[in-house]
Amino acid sequence: MDKRDLKSMNLEQVKAVMEELGEKAFRAKQIYDWMHTKLVDSFEEMTNLSKALRDKLSENFELTSLNVVDKRESAKDGTCKFLFELSDNRVIESVLMKYKHGNSVCISSQVGCRMGCRFCASTLGGLERNLTPAEMLDQIYKIQKMSGERVSNVVLMGTGEPLDNYDNVLQFIQLLTDENGLNISQRNITVSTCGLVNRIKDLAEEELQITLAISLHAPNDRVRKEIMPIANRYSIKEIIDAVTFYYNKTGRRISFEYSLVEGVNDSEDNAKELIHVVRGLNCHVNLIPVNPIKERDFKQTQMQFVQNFKNILEKNRINVTIRREMGSDIDAACGQLRKSYMDEHTT
Repeated sequence: MDKRDLKSMNLEQVKAVMEELGEKAFRAKQIYDWMHTKLVDSFEEMTNLSKALRDKLSENFELTSLNVVDKRESAKDGTCKFLFELSDNRVIESVLMKYKHGNSVCISSQVGCRMGCRFCASTLGGLERNLTPAEMLDQIYKIQKMSGERVSNVVLMGTGEPLDNYDNVLQFIQLLTDENGLNISQRNITVSTCGLVNRIKDLAEEELQITLAISLHAPNDRVRKEIMPIANRYSIKEIIDAVTFYYNKTGRRISFEYSLVEGVNDSEDNAKELIHVVRGLNCHVNLIPVNPIKERDFKQTQMQFVQNFKNILEKNRINVTIRREMGSDIDAACGQLRKSYMDEHTT
């Protein structure tokens, strides 16, 4: 019999489990506190439970706990990259970034990815499976325990397309923002998507206060189709319609991620086209000098051209920033550390 995943359950679900086991309801709150506040890795550590109950939990449930297989810290900016092993020996990666406003963790939502974006190392091996809510949470829990510092911001921009793992991501957000757990504000959570239009509309209906970030990366459908296969399914117009719906439902400003690739999407004409795409939206454009990966021949736009692209947008009153490159000396870009680990362990 497969053991059930206790850490992925909300408090009401844990209460139902206690009832099922013939235990008093208050035990649920104790167990939930051990998992989501004290961040323990085993049932044995839940010392205010009887040994009989701890044994019962061990027999019937799993307590997801990721194993750290690699950790790299940037000498440049203190960014830390973590490679975690799951219970089935697959590996995922997460990044801790330290800012003046607090610590931000970038987590993975899937093992691999099936979206096929051509500038991203995460998608090179395709999708292996979805992560459970507990596997997403435990990336944050492990990093918080290892760093000894509170995590205040979470971005789902690691490996995977979060909206392709929709139900688990929603449960994860509920657990992460629960006042009985880490109680991270919804406003401090960013979910990134390459533009799954139907799921953006579903997410709007949830009326959460999270930030939605769209991986746009092109100012027109022709260029987008060259670098992002999802563009064959959804046009930029459909994405803009969906995020307008999202904004009208939630009142939350939209972020657009735009990775600049030399000679592909970084010309002055591209900047002018992008202005027409986003003008009139309550939005922010985040320009990202693309990280080169050896399996692709894309080159990073030179900084003077990145700055010029930014200036064109600013002159047209578009909110725009250039993402500060972090952890470039430790394979910190999406999927790079996992890819190098897998290359080493499969040859």
